[in-house]
Amino acid sequence: MDPTDPQVACFEAGVKFGSLYHQFAGTPISPDSADSLAAAMAEAIENQPHCEDVHVDIREEALRAEIEAQSADYTEFTGRFAEVEMTIDYEGVAVETSMRMDGDYPLMAVDDVAAPE
Repeated sequence: MDPTDPQVACFEAGVKFGSLYHQFAGTPISPDSADSLAAAMAEAIENQPHCEDVHVDIREEALRAEIEAQSADYTEFTGRFAEVEMTIDYEGVAVETSMRMDGDYPLMAVDDVAAPE
């Protein structure tokens, strides 16, 4: 089987999300370090082939609530603290993706696939 360009583009999006999530899960994070961690995540993933754009927004309200409920001044990064959007471009196929919470699970989703006509 030879995968189609849209299939390869979607696969590439999955690779980027797997890398982003598993590279940074467990990283110490606080409200003071949230912006720098978000920037580091985006910049690291943008280095990968076919990655056109990455936006990482830290859900600071959820982060602050987590920290207030414990004794430390930081917590560990997990998907529940971030909203992520990525654009992957493979051979002119643009794939728009996002990560958001689905209950207590960080769901990575393909939102749109636009192939050239």
